[in-house]
Amino acid sequence: MGKFEITTRKNGEFQFNLKAGNGQVILSSEGYSSKGACQNGIESVKKNSQDDSKFERKTSSNGKPYFNLKATNGQVIGNSEMYESEASRENGIESVKKNAPDAETSDLS
Repeated sequence: MGKFEITTRKNGEFQFNLKAGNGQVILSSEGYSSKGACQNGIESVKKNSQDDSKFERKTSSNGKPYFNLKATNGQVIGNSEMYESEASRENGIESVKKNAPDAETSDLS
């Protein structure tokens, strides 16, 4: 089962990572100025991760596939690592869909 981990960045901002059951990070957030905003971001991931149209499949400048998860308002709420193949990216998206809805939150900030 996956879990969200809230951490504090060096600049004082909060961020979260969604980790799969094996501990691998499958989605990372941007920085938030407050813990409450970070927690709202987690709730947004839980809700939006069930809608495939919210996953924006992209390719980086070095040719590696990755994805962003967007909220209803179009704002990016999380992004993935760089993958070696489009198939791996699709597996990452499926992992977010599977892990996010029931993931517990661990506050490490």
